[in-house]
Formats: sequence, structure tokens, C-alpha cells
Amino acid sequence: MTQLATPVVPDVAVVRRPARVRLLWFLVALALLLAFMTASVAFGSRTVGWSDILAAFGGADETMEQAAVTKRIPRTLLAVCVGAALGLAGAVMQGVTRNPLGDPSILGVSMGASLAVVTAMVTFGLSTATGYIWAAILGAAIAAVFVYAVGSLGRGGATPLKLALAGAATSAAFTSLISALVLGRNDVAGGFRSWQIGGVGGATYDSIRQVLPFLGVGFVICLLSARALNSLALGDDLAAGLGERVALVRGIAGLGSVLLCGAATAVAGPIGFVGLVVPHVCRMLVGLDHRWLLPFSALLGASLLTAADVVGRVVARPAEIDVGIVTALIGAPFFIYIVRRQKVRQL
Repeated sequence: MTQLATPVVPDVAVVRRPARVRLLWFLVALALLLAFMTASVAFGSRTVGWSDILAAFGGADETMEQAAVTKRIPRTLLAVCVGAALGLAGAVMQGVTRNPLGDPSILGVSMGASLAVVTAMVTFGLSTATGYIWAAILGAAIAAVFVYAVGSLGRGGATPLKLALAGAATSAAFTSLISALVLGRNDVAGGFRSWQIGGVGGATYDSIRQVLPFLGVGFVICLLSARALNSLALGDDLAAGLGERVALVRGIAGLGSVLLCGAATAVAGPIGFVGLVVPHVCRMLVGLDHRWLLPFSALLGASLLTAADVVGRVVARPAEIDVGIVTALIGAPFFIYIVRRQKVRQL
């Protein structure tokens, strides 16, 4: 009989981690995030001193250095928010689908959000940040349902290989539709191309304030689903025997991940592979319990995206590399490793 999915974790992660080990890794990850946030404020195309950084935090922007630091602060905050959202969304998607390749970009969810935003811009003239967020969430939800439905067709249901193929095909189709929509629309094509790469360079306090409520609701839904996701990891039949309403759990947890992915994509563009890489690394460090895995994935996702943004600014001075390109360079080899390690295939 064909199984629903192969295990979603590397072999090294099957050992239960003691609470003190988990707490230690959590504190290490928190320290890394603080270090990367400090580096994000301190490093960029313009060299600044600690006096400029302290003055900028106090509200001063008289010099070019202080003005540069002032612009980096919202950029750093947005990188933390988006990275945490994508890391958590990826962990939840992998738990809901029991798919080691679960990631918003691989499963077509991010591209669905992108298509919805572009459609709203071109067809309806949408131009507000809140409107982009609502459109992206709707597009992400439709894409998630469509990919899961297509991947569930045939024998065996939603296997990892079928979901990955359905997501890849859907992303390719959505990319073609996006190109058709912006073709000849010079008024939106320039801004869209920059947004499509994925980055946090255009962050403002206003955009952060508008996206925070959506991210907050998504975080709460996902974190409250942790115990139910532990039951789903045992299999649908056993989860139902333990009293879980499997379809309802999948729907609620999926809604939380769609909110996170859609809102993050609306403000930063479709940034790939964060949701793929982070949960696998977290399982190696803190084990399989979603009550630890989910918050740790958010923390490590924030660290990864903030670090990637710093790297993109430092290696290409005085220009910069968008964070979406840096995460793709990190994530693509990891994707190949997971496929080979997990031997993802239809049994």
C-alpha cells in the first residue's frame, strides 16, 4: 500500500532532545539573532561608527552616517519579521503535509501570492500596502488548496514527490501569467521586477505596522497548532484515534501558514528556501516536538534572513545583492541534499 509521505526529518533528528539541550540551543539562536541584528544596523554600503549608531537610535540624523543607520533600522526589523514568518510557515507546512519538501516557494504558495498582487495592481489599480497584503493572502490560499488538491490525485494521495511536482508546475504557470500581465505595462514592470526578486531594502515603519497584525494572527494560529501537529506526525489514523479532527487541524494550521506566507510575500516579495532550510536544521537541534520546533523555526528563520541581508550588502559594496538571491544560493544545494538524503519518491 502506498504511504502518504516519507519521514520529514533527517536520521540524526529522530532522537528526543532533553529540555536543557533545547533551552541551550534556543538561547544560542537568540544570541545569534541579536548579533545579526547588530551587524545589520552597523554594516552596509557606508561605513559607520558606534557613535553614529547610538546617535541614530536617539533620533539624530544630521550626518550621512546617522541617516544611513536610521534607514537600516526598519530594514532590520522587517528582515526579522519576514524571516520568522517564513521559517514558521515552512515548519507548519511540512507538518501539515508530512512532506520534507514543504516550503512556500517549492509548493507554489509564494508565487500564488505574487500573482494575486500583480493581478490586483494591473487589473484593479491597487496601490496600498494593506491591499497588497489581502491580495497576497488570498492568492496564497488559493495556490495552497490547488497544489494540495492536484498533488492528492491518483494512487497514494499527497506524496512528497507529487506535491513538489504540482508546486513546481503551478509556480511555472503562475510565473508565465505574471509575465503576461506586466508585459507592456511599464508603469508597474520596473517596480515589480525589483519586488519579485525578494528583498527588504524598501522597508519602512509604515509597512511594518501594516503587516504586523496579519503576521501576529498567523503566529498565534500556528503556535496553537503545535500539539495537534505532534499528533498528525503519528499518522492520520492514529491522530484520529487520539481524538484529533484531522481535516480541521490541517485546515487551521494551513490557514496560519498561508497568513504568514502571504503577508511576508506582500511586503518583501517571494523569498525562497527559508521555509525549507530552517525547519530541517531546527529538527537536528531541538528534535521533533512542534511545541519547541515552531518557535525555534521562527527564531532561526529571522536569524537566517537577517544574516543573508547583511551578506548581500557586504559582499557587493557599494551596491548590494537582494536577500532573495542570497537565500536561493544557500537553499538550492540544501534542497538537493534533502532530496538525496530523504530519498523522496513515490513508493
